[in-house]
Amino acid sequence: MSITITAFERSPDRGRGLARDMRVRWALEETGQPYDVRLLSFDAMKEPAHRALHPFGQIPTYEEGDLALFESGAIVLHIAEHHAGLLPDDANGRARAIAWMFAALNTVEPPIVDRAIAVLLEAGKSWHEERLPLLEDRVRGRLAELSSRLGDADWLDDAFSAGDLLMVTVLRRLNGSGLLEEHPNLSAYVARGEARPAYKRAFADQLAIFTVRPSIG
Repeated sequence: MSITITAFERSPDRGRGLARDMRVRWALEETGQPYDVRLLSFDAMKEPAHRALHPFGQIPTYEEGDLALFESGAIVLHIAEHHAGLLPDDANGRARAIAWMFAALNTVEPPIVDRAIAVLLEAGKSWHEERLPLLEDRVRGRLAELSSRLGDADWLDDAFSAGDLLMVTVLRRLNGSGLLEEHPNLSAYVARGEARPAYKRAFADQLAIFTVRPSIG
């Protein structure tokens, strides 16, 4: 059964690897699974056909046979559980890797996204200059905790796993903020993720949407 995922036809990040289909692409590349991509406009994402796959009208979605999934974390977990390469063989190691997946999406990502939204959408508000430092302090707190736990290790729990895949994609959302650079071990950690051949293939495929295809609109 072939795999089809959905992605932005016109991504806000212009192929910088921040759109959440990148996580799914990377997981499929790490596990050696071929896949097709169906590109969607913002209008098409809100149409009934897509909402049948993703009730909130977002991307990515994942289709394989009669299975349809939404939410990037759930999709990555499904891929990791059904194909070798993203979860350890031993039960305890698998459980820890899954815990790191949840930590990336539920603990580390929310304050990072809150900060990004403030930078992008609230810069003109009268209270922006007071609020932004508070948001950045929350991010710094999470980064300090993560940095302390990672220490000088290459990955979060011995070998690279789906937990690292999600954590790296979350931390990349801080590119250009200067916050990640306050912890050299986290900067090096992200660089290790970006250096993986599977990541490079996924990134190139996402970027190609905007460098190979003609401009839309």
